[in-house]
Amino acid sequence: MFEVRISAVRYSNTYPLIYGLENSGIELNAEIEIDHPADCAKKIVERKADIGLIPVVSIHQNPSLSIIGDFCIGSRGPVRTVLLLSNKPPEKLDTIYLDYRSRTSVALTRLLARKFWRCNFKWVETDQDFSFLNIADNEGLVLIGDQCYEMESNFSYKTDLAIEWNKYTGLPFVFACWVANKSFSSSFISKFNNALAYGVTNIDSVVEYYGRRGSMPPDVLKNYLTNNIDFLLDDEKKIAMHTFFKYLDELKET
Repeated sequence: MFEVRISAVRYSNTYPLIYGLENSGIELNAEIEIDHPADCAKKIVERKADIGLIPVVSIHQNPSLSIIGDFCIGSRGPVRTVLLLSNKPPEKLDTIYLDYRSRTSVALTRLLARKFWRCNFKWVETDQDFSFLNIADNEGLVLIGDQCYEMESNFSYKTDLAIEWNKYTGLPFVFACWVANKSFSSSFISKFNNALAYGVTNIDSVVEYYGRRGSMPPDVLKNYLTNNIDFLLDDEKKIAMHTFFKYLDELKET
């Protein structure tokens, strides 16, 4: 029987983390499942998984969950795969369609619109059958993941939401963290951290393994993983995450 059940996301930004989990030895005692970000959070809350890489807004909504490990999905500048896409500037839009796969990106967009952009959009939820290309000129689309690379050329404007956050706060942004819904021994946490570190410190091997399998060619993938994604959950990112949570609470009160 597996020692632990791990739920993760297999987007390009998680390749190093998944590679580490699947090639460091920890996989011998772990069941690793691949899910959409929102589904990772659901599995953790419903205890269908023990550890998950979940959107940080789910941590805000479930404070009993414990952050585990020293790694995350974060960005100190342009993230490239969390975008508001449109054919008009954001301030000229009246409707925004929201990617159903990520709660954090949706919450970030709503926060930016209300607190910093001062825009009052109509928000529309989507599902897996939604056609992302069939939107009007006065409409925008929040899109996450590898599809951003595939679809951004179809739109006249792309607003990188990590850049917008940094512009107004001066902080990096954390999109997802590893959390657990039960206690683990210090020895297991050390193994877990070492597994993640193994992937993060072997980007060339990650690119060689995934570069021909995903939507990004090897050179683009390497640039993305080294220049757009920052994996270390350091003190500045923790401050950024709690600032995000504080702003979310403030918006609830208005």
